[in-house]
Amino acid sequence: MNDDVVLLVDDEKSILNSIERLFDETGLRILKAANADEAMEFVRKENISVLVSDNLMPGMKGIDLLSKVRVISPDIVRILMTAYADLTTAVDAINKGEVFRFIVKPWDDDDLIETIKEGIKRYQIVRTLKRADEATLLSLARTIELKDKYTRGHCDRVAGYALLMADELNLPEETKRDIRYGSWLHDCGKIGIPESILNKNGPLDEEEFEVIKKHPLWGADVARQAQLSEVIINIILHHHERYDGKGYPFGIKGTDIPIEARIVAVADCFDAITTDRSYRKAASGGKGLEIILSMKERNFAPEIVELFISGLKSISCSKDTQCIKDNLNEHGDN
Repeated sequence: MNDDVVLLVDDEKSILNSIERLFDETGLRILKAANADEAMEFVRKENISVLVSDNLMPGMKGIDLLSKVRVISPDIVRILMTAYADLTTAVDAINKGEVFRFIVKPWDDDDLIETIKEGIKRYQIVRTLKRADEATLLSLARTIELKDKYTRGHCDRVAGYALLMADELNLPEETKRDIRYGSWLHDCGKIGIPESILNKNGPLDEEEFEVIKKHPLWGADVARQAQLSEVIINIILHHHERYDGKGYPFGIKGTDIPIEARIVAVADCFDAITTDRSYRKAASGGKGLEIILSMKERNFAPEIVELFISGLKSISCSKDTQCIKDNLNEHGDN
């Protein structure tokens, strides 16, 4: 029996029943409330994973209900159902962090099911992170990797590369630990991205890329909810910023990008270049270094690139990707 609970809130009984029927065979426990007051009673008494609320209801509006729930039970994943006329309200609510997603009426059944399932995954990640030890964090990162068959082992390798640079800087052990954790979790926001986008065999179109660009924001929000350290949050949030300010999500540049994120950005990119992806074959270790050097001062901080090269030289195999990976595995175990 699935332990996750979904609360549906709508003043129209037929809508509640229609959505409930979609989940008949999932094992999810479905609760139904006809208004905000009834919903709040469930929130106080039950361990709710996902709350789906209509917006335009008699009494308290759905957006106000979700804002109230956010204060008293922030782990609950909040989804707003809205008519086309309410889209501006919904988008504003997402931008302010009030809701996870919105669903437009009339909804598509498959989209609704997928959105609620994504919400449940997000809830599970936050709860796991809050009580996680190191082994659990790594296990979670590897679980997230399973969404993309081309990134298996990516989080381990990124952590290894990042720790080479952290060693070169003689950073404190606590900071190194957080860099390891942040490297493992840097892509945790991808849990909300459809696998059809992650595994697309070819370039992403503009709309798909806009979805991808949201994963640092989603991941950082999860890390904040789980009360992880600022270093870990910075890595998740800023690992796709660029030194020249043309990255995402905020377009910050230079030393405005936290150093831990500058470190992981280089590590992340090198591993992406030197492993197979859905849209291209892996480059050699030597070619990967050439590409990283060509991106210095544009994508990456020059001093961080130099640290990376220095760290690779310290293990004496900078032209052999597999040798680098083997040595990094040893490095990470010490």
